[in-house]
Amino acid sequence: MTNKAEVVMIGLGYIGLPTAALIAQGGVQVHGVDINPSVVETINAGKIHIVEPSLDLAVAEAVKKGFLKASTKPVEANNYLIVVPTPFKGKNEPDISFVQAATRGVLPLLKEGDLYIIESTSPVGTTEKMMRLIYGERPELEGKLYIAYCPERVLPGNVMHELVHNDRVIGGVDEASTQKAIDFYSKHVKGELHKTNAPTAEMCKLVENSSRDVQIAFANELSIICDKADIDVWDLIALANKHPRVNILQPGCGVGGHCIAVDPYFIVSDYPMETKIIGTAREVNNYKSFWCAEKVQNAKLEFQLKEGRKPSIAMMGLAFKPNIDDLRESPAKYIAQKVLQNANNEAYYIVEPNIDTHTVFRLTDYKEAVEKADIIVFLVAHDEFKNLTIPADKIVLDFCGIKK
Repeated sequence: MTNKAEVVMIGLGYIGLPTAALIAQGGVQVHGVDINPSVVETINAGKIHIVEPSLDLAVAEAVKKGFLKASTKPVEANNYLIVVPTPFKGKNEPDISFVQAATRGVLPLLKEGDLYIIESTSPVGTTEKMMRLIYGERPELEGKLYIAYCPERVLPGNVMHELVHNDRVIGGVDEASTQKAIDFYSKHVKGELHKTNAPTAEMCKLVENSSRDVQIAFANELSIICDKADIDVWDLIALANKHPRVNILQPGCGVGGHCIAVDPYFIVSDYPMETKIIGTAREVNNYKSFWCAEKVQNAKLEFQLKEGRKPSIAMMGLAFKPNIDDLRESPAKYIAQKVLQNANNEAYYIVEPNIDTHTVFRLTDYKEAVEKADIIVFLVAHDEFKNLTIPADKIVLDFCGIKK
C-alpha cells in the first residue's frame, strides 16, 4: 500500500465525508481536507462529527486501514473533488467563494493529467468559471487537465447506500473530461452514469430540487386552503391520489435542508424574470413556516382566553426532515425561534430526539414534553413521535401528518 494520496476531497461535511469514506473503502488513498481542525481531529481518530447511518463504521474502517486521512491542507494527488458549501449572499444570491477558495487551494498542486471535479451545488457556469480561474493562474496547464461537474443525489439518512446505487449525471468542460470523470466514478458507483456537458449537469441538479420544491408548494398551499375550508388535508390528498394520474405530496411546515430550500434560488437569481413558478413556490414554502408560527401563536392566545392561564407548549422536532440530526435551513427551527420571540413567560419544551444538545435551545425529552405541555405542536414526523399516546385534553397542532 502506498501512502501517496490518489484522491483529495475538499470538504468533509454531509456529502464530502461519506464520499471520502466510500472511495477509501475501495482501497484508494483519500486525503480529506476541512478548514475545521476539530473535524480533522475527529476523523483522524476514526470517528465522525455528523449523524449518518453506517458512516461511523465506514470511517472507522477506512482510517484504521490507513486509506483515509484528514488534514486542514490539501496534498498532491491525481484526483481533486470539491465538495464545499455554496451559501447565499445579499438577497438569495449564490456565493461560490468557497468553491473558489477550494480551487485556489489546490492550484499549486495541479499537474498535467489530473482530474478536477466539482460536486458542490453551483450556479450554471461555475465549472467553466473555475476552469478559467485555473488556466488563468496556471496557463501552462491549459487543455492538459480534466475538469468536470458531478452533483450528488442522496437522501440524508441513507447516504452511504445512495452514493453507490443512485444514477449520476456527469458533465465535463469537454468530452475527454466527461469520459475521465465517468471512468473515475465507475470504480465506486453502481448506478448508471449519464454523460452530458458541465452547464447541463449544473442545471440538472438545480432543476431536480426546484421540481420537488414546486410539488411541495402545491401541497403546502393546499393545506392552508383546507384549513380555511375546514377540510382534513391529509384525507383529501389520500382521496385525490386514488386517481391513477395524480400524486400529490404530503404538506409540512415548510421546506428545509441544504438542497430543496436552497437550489431554486440559484435559478431565480440568474433568471428572475423567467422563474414565475419556481420563484412563487419558494415564496409559498417560506410562507408556510410563517403561517405555522402564527397558528401556534393563535392557539396560545385562545388557550389563555379559555383557561385563564398561560399554556405550556411542546415544539416537537427541529430537524429539516424526519429521523435525522440536520437542522440546516430547517422550517421547524425557524418556527420554534419565531414562537419563542413572542414568548411571554409561558413554559416551552423544545424537542429534537436526534441531537443531544443545542447552542440556542434547551432540549427536553419527547415523552416528558408531551406529558407536561398543554399544546403539542408536531413540526417533524420523527419515528419517536408516531406511537405516542396523546391525552384527550391536550391541544394538538399537527403540521406534518404525524397521526395519519
